[in-house]
Amino acid sequence: MAYDTIITFCDGTRCMHTQGRALQAVLEQELERCQIKDRVKITLSGCLGMCDKGPIMVVNPGYTIYGNLQESDIPEIVAEHIVKGNPVSRLVIQEDHLYNRFFRIFGDAKFFGKQMRIALRNCGIIDPENIDDYLALNGYEALAKVLTEMSPTEVIAEVKKSGLRGRGGAGFPTGLKWQFTAEQEGPDKFVICNADEGDPGAFMDRSAIEGDPHTVLEGMAIAGYAIGAKKGVIYIRAEYPLAIDRLYKAINQARKYNLLGDNILEAGFDFDIEIRLGAGAFVCGEETALIHSIQGARGMPRPRPPYPSVSGLFGKPTLINNVETWANIPVIMLDGAEWFSTIGTEKSKGTKVFALAGKVVNTGLVEVPMGTTLRQIVYDIGGGIPGNKKLKAIQTGGPSGGCLPEDYLDTPVDYESLAAAGSIMGSGGMIVIDEASCMVDIAKFFLEFTQNESCGKCTPCREGTKRMYEILERITAGEGRDGDIEKLERLGNMIKKSSLCGLGQSAPNPVLSTIKNFREEYEEHIREKKCRAGVCKELIGYSVNDNCIGCGACKKACPVGAITGKTKSKHEIDAEKCIKCGMCIATCKFDAIIKA
Repeated sequence: MAYDTIITFCDGTRCMHTQGRALQAVLEQELERCQIKDRVKITLSGCLGMCDKGPIMVVNPGYTIYGNLQESDIPEIVAEHIVKGNPVSRLVIQEDHLYNRFFRIFGDAKFFGKQMRIALRNCGIIDPENIDDYLALNGYEALAKVLTEMSPTEVIAEVKKSGLRGRGGAGFPTGLKWQFTAEQEGPDKFVICNADEGDPGAFMDRSAIEGDPHTVLEGMAIAGYAIGAKKGVIYIRAEYPLAIDRLYKAINQARKYNLLGDNILEAGFDFDIEIRLGAGAFVCGEETALIHSIQGARGMPRPRPPYPSVSGLFGKPTLINNVETWANIPVIMLDGAEWFSTIGTEKSKGTKVFALAGKVVNTGLVEVPMGTTLRQIVYDIGGGIPGNKKLKAIQTGGPSGGCLPEDYLDTPVDYESLAAAGSIMGSGGMIVIDEASCMVDIAKFFLEFTQNESCGKCTPCREGTKRMYEILERITAGEGRDGDIEKLERLGNMIKKSSLCGLGQSAPNPVLSTIKNFREEYEEHIREKKCRAGVCKELIGYSVNDNCIGCGACKKACPVGAITGKTKSKHEIDAEKCIKCGMCIATCKFDAIIKA
C-alpha cells in the first residue's frame, strides 16, 4: 500500500525516556480523529544522535525533523503539516542535509555538517526491529559477497588493506588480529562481540545496537567465515534491556532468513550467535576478564600471552572486537578497502563514533572522520559551551583517559595525536568541561570510579588507586600537604607500569593529566586552601555583598539559622554555623551572596 506520509519516531533510549512512545499514541489518535490514518505510515528508528533534542519525530517526504516535542504539539503538526503540507517552523530543527553512503538523509547542518556516518549509517533511518529495512539498504549483501566471491584469506587481506583498527580503545590493527586467529589450528574457534560498554557518559555501542543490530551480526558472520569459526557470542551488560531485546529479535530474524545457522545462503557455511549477559563490571570490558565472565567465572583479567587469538574462550582461538568495529566490516567488504582507507589519517583510517557529553550545547552521538579536530567536534558539531562560559578541558577516552586543556583544541582526533597530547582515544567517550568545574574534583570523580571497579586481583591497581583516592579526598577537603602532588605522580606512574590489565594501567591517567595541565589548581587547593571553581565544599565560604536589600529570603531558606540581619538591612552569614549547602545563593534574586 502506498502512503502519502511516513512518520518516524526515534525509539532510542533517550527519546523513550522523554515520552517518545506516548507521542506516538497521541499521533495515532489525532490521525484517527482527522480520518487520515490510512494515508500515514508510522515507523520507529534507532538513535539519530541528537539526544538533547528528544523526543524526535521525522516526517517524510521532506525529511522534516521535529524535536523537543510535547503532546500538545501533535494536533498542530497534523493539521498544518500532514493535512495542509505546511511544516510547523517553530518546532522544526532541520536546516540542511547529510549524505551517507546510500542516499541523502535528513540532518541539522550545525550538528551533522562535519559528520560522516559509516558505523552509524543506518541509525535513525531504518526500523531496527525490521530486517527488511536493513535488507533494503544493502544489508547482508557483504556476507553474500564474501561467501560467494571471496576466500577467507581474501577477506582477511581486505580488512588489513582497509587499515581498520579496533575501536574498543587499544587501536590494534583489526586485520592482524583476524589473521592471528585464522592461523591457529583446530576445528573450534569463537567470534565475540564486546558490547560491555561501561564508561561514565558513554553510550556509543548501546545506541549502535539499538539502532542497527543486524550490522553487528553481519560483521561477526563475515569474521566467522574468515577465521573458520562456527560460533559467535555477544557479551552485553544486562543494564541495556532495549539493546538486548533488539539483538534477540535480529538474531531470530536472521535465522529465519537463513543468514545465521546452518548452511547460510546455501554456501556450506555454518555460523550462529548467542547472547551472554554481563552484570555490569567495568573490568569485563577487558577481553580476558570478559572471557572468564562468559565461562561463568569471576570477571578477572589474566596475564598475556597467550592472547585470546591463541587461547581464548574455553581455551580455543577467539577473535574479539567491539560493536563499532563490527559495524565497519560490511561497509569495507561492499565498498572496498581502498575506498575506506581514503578516510581519516595516514595511521588512523575511517571514522570514529563519540558520545559527546558534558557542558556542551548539543549532546549526543556523533561520528566523524579520523583527523577531525577537537575544536570542530566541540564547536561546529557540539555548538560550543552553554551560558557563554569558557571551555576549560576536554576529557577523552573514558575514565581512563586524559583531560586536555583549551590549548589542545586543534588536536586531530586520531590514535597517535591524542596519545601525544597526553590522552587516549578509548572507546569513544568525550566529556566537555567548562570553567565552573574543578579539575581536582574531576580527577577524583574518575579515580573513584576506576578504584571501585578494580577487580582486586593485582596489588598495584587494588591498593595504589585507593591510596591515590585518599590523597585526593584530603586535598579537596582542605587537608592537602606539601608533597602530595609529587606523591600522586609517583603512585600513578608505578600503577601504570605494574598493573596487570588495561584498567589499572590507565586508571591514573585523569590524575596525571590534570596535574600536568592544571597543576596550579592542585597547588591552590593545598597551599591556599582555595577551590577557584567553588566546587570543593570544604574550601569555600559564603559572604554577603552590597547588593543585599535585606529582603530576608536567604535567612528563611537557611536550614541552620546561619544568616542574621534586620529587614531592609544588609544581612550577614555566620561562617561557624554555615554548612555550605548553597540554599542562600539559590534563593537570592539579587546576586547578593557570593562564594569566597
